[in-house]
Amino acid sequence: MSHKNVDANFDFQHAGKTVLAVEREGLAQLDQYINGDFTEACRKIFACQGKVVVMGMGKSGHIGRKMAATFASTGTPAFFVHPGEASHGDLGMVTNNDIVIAISNSGESNEILALIPVLKRLKVPLISMTGRPQSTMAKAADIHLCIHVPQEACPLGLAPTTSTTATLVMGDALAVALLEARGFTAEDFALSHPGGALGRKLLLRVNDIMHTGDEIPHVSEHASLRDALLEITRKNLGMTVICDDQMTIHGIFTDGDLRRVFDMGVDLHTLAIKDVMTPGGIRVKPGTLAVDALNLMQSRHITSVLVADGDHLAGVLHMHDLLRAGVV
Repeated sequence: MSHKNVDANFDFQHAGKTVLAVEREGLAQLDQYINGDFTEACRKIFACQGKVVVMGMGKSGHIGRKMAATFASTGTPAFFVHPGEASHGDLGMVTNNDIVIAISNSGESNEILALIPVLKRLKVPLISMTGRPQSTMAKAADIHLCIHVPQEACPLGLAPTTSTTATLVMGDALAVALLEARGFTAEDFALSHPGGALGRKLLLRVNDIMHTGDEIPHVSEHASLRDALLEITRKNLGMTVICDDQMTIHGIFTDGDLRRVFDMGVDLHTLAIKDVMTPGGIRVKPGTLAVDALNLMQSRHITSVLVADGDHLAGVLHMHDLLRAGVV
């Protein structure tokens, strides 16, 4: 391939924006294909007792892999099978409890067409996604989802661009429609993403990371302000809880409250903590999601929160604990 020097006046931004305009128009046209066929496809996938098997060659295969991954992470069990490999044994992965989604813009992919008779014999439902409703794949399918676009963004009209974007969006539309129909929750989503930040944010609960036992800074209501300050320093959480021997909460005192007390010009040695504490304190239950505790702390502009069942203190959660756990 020969390399030419780029024209110094070539407008890359214009070229890029032209692509966006063409692809936006393609997606606008796609709206008409969210129709009765789309509803039928969703109902068939929703009722599927097995898995959704996605197939596609070339660029359609790349889109198909992403589509299968999106299905799988949103409550619709799915996997991708390469049509070429399917002809050499991988079709054995497919059972008559499954559904096949076959993708081809032309609708004439030889590798997929070769598999259709076998799928018919196995009585596997076939959903095709093509840009040509009169194509062989479209006619052979139980349900056809049209992904026709007016033009590719490639100026030569050769590289799949708008068509692959449309296919990707149609796959997302299927996955999200099914997600909503299933009542799929954020916690369900996190269960399929346990290793990443999403899993930490959506699965971790306050009682997994809170300070308990001797780590909880606490003094009795009869303690002096000096005793409370020593406890704050020892436990290093910037606060102490005021409670009785049964860990019943009376109040809270923070290093922010200390600045307020200094402004009062009082004797730290003689002042009782109960006279300057904030009664009650902001609390969450032990089973609260860590991300919900984070949202509460941010909305109230505080760095720690009490973890309690009613008035019984179970622990203390500090913003640093959420940082360490990767929730923030």
